Amino acid sequence: MNEYKILIADDEEQMLVLLSSYLEKDGYLTCTANDGNEVLELWKKGTFDLVILDIMMPKLDGFTVCQKIREISNVPVIMLTAKGEEVNRINGLKMGADEYIVKPFSPKELVARVEALLRRSNNFKEKQNLYKLGELVVDLDGYKVEVAGKLVNLTRKEFSLLNFLISNKGQVFSREHLLDRIWGIESTGTLRTVDTHVKTLRIKLSTAGTYIQTVWGVGYKFEV
Repeated sequence: MNEYKILIADDEEQMLVLLSSYLEKDGYLTCTANDGNEVLELWKKGTFDLVILDIMMPKLDGFTVCQKIREISNVPVIMLTAKGEEVNRINGLKMGADEYIVKPFSPKELVARVEALLRRSNNFKEKQNLYKLGELVVDLDGYKVEVAGKLVNLTRKEFSLLNFLISNKGQVFSREHLLDRIWGIESTGTLRTVDTHVKTLRIKLSTAGTYIQTVWGVGYKFEV
């Protein structure tokens, strides 16, 4: 048993049985959900190493679920769909999916992709999940931020914004890009929303707030 636990979500019971069977045959632990709300409920109760999401699910679709998971975790996500249009692939990747597989597909291929993603995730886990930058410490697994040894309380959006900037430190992002990446392509927020969150983050991070730098006429970047 390799002890990796995988959450599989699909509204087709036959698909859930098929994928669970193949993954468990390879030694994985699996947990299944039939709709988007159930995925999030299971996510709150347990710890998973990878998530497989069907896009067309009742209550909450795969895009929305992926976006909500991405607000608090970098767990690998594979999205499944019967639709192969380019726009769906782009939307899935924008929401934070790592892989995108169009139905019908070979279960053996999916297992191979699961193995590759978990191997990649495991190899870089320490680097991805704990950042120590100057006075700032960000623990992604513990959802915790400290500045000079003092705990800082952030909202989920603030944490997601900080995580994204740190993960791409040194790179400049426009307000439009940040709004799209953090709030989603269907967000009703405005560019002012980004400015407000950056301002609040700087205040909460105190002396480390200077790490979030404004590039005038372009956007923001993270630099120590």
